[in-house]
Amino acid sequence: MSWWGKIAGGGIGLVLGGPLGGMLGAVLGHQVDKAKKNKVGIEGSSQETAQAAFFTATFSVMGHIAKADGQVTRQEIQAAEQVFEHMNFQQAQREAAIELFNKGKQSDFDLDEVLIQFKKECGRKITLIQMFMQIQLQAAYADGSKHPAEDKILKDICKVLGYPVSMLSQLEAMLYTQQKSYSNNPNQPPNRSQISNAYSALGLKEDASNEEVKKAYRRLMSQHHPDKLISKGLPEEMIQVATDKSKQIQKAYEIIKSARNN
Repeated sequence: MSWWGKIAGGGIGLVLGGPLGGMLGAVLGHQVDKAKKNKVGIEGSSQETAQAAFFTATFSVMGHIAKADGQVTRQEIQAAEQVFEHMNFQQAQREAAIELFNKGKQSDFDLDEVLIQFKKECGRKITLIQMFMQIQLQAAYADGSKHPAEDKILKDICKVLGYPVSMLSQLEAMLYTQQKSYSNNPNQPPNRSQISNAYSALGLKEDASNEEVKKAYRRLMSQHHPDKLISKGLPEEMIQVATDKSKQIQKAYEIIKSARNN
């Protein structure tokens, strides 16, 4: 049975405890066994536990970021709904994601507590944390710009998760590279801004050798292979997130190759 099947079937206390388990249990209307609440993964595998934690943390924190500037506009809600639509969710999962988003908007939402447990469930799975950060970054830009308050929260999240802010900048460069793709003009060489962001997206300096570029590209593509991410705790239904990341890496590599061939 999948992680969602166990949770929807009432096994929330056996799969995920702590604040994440309590929040998801409340969303689904389950009564969590208090004796088991703090015992993570009693009957669920570590992969299922990580998947449940990823799902719960992702959408609740997304709601918290949306409220960062003091209000959640209709535009931001529509942007969040577009994110939900982008995922391969069942109706029940989509409804749960929306409720978690709403919980994240509440004034009593404890961001640090949620992040600390999320980090614990992820362990040393840095690529899983990276996917989490990418989704939050996309949510911050969903309404067209990143508010200073959203930027502060993103950096605070990095601090709690032990995720380097420099890597957040790399994710931002990848997002920019994808959004500013020159694919609609295949005969036009990439401009200076696109080239600079492409190197940043791969974590490289512009004087990197061709071999270093190829090695960075292969390493990132391997790290973000959808099957590998799912095995580390990315919910199967969110496979599109991994696919999008692979496209961003591919686009950055193509821009660099194009620039070097011209």
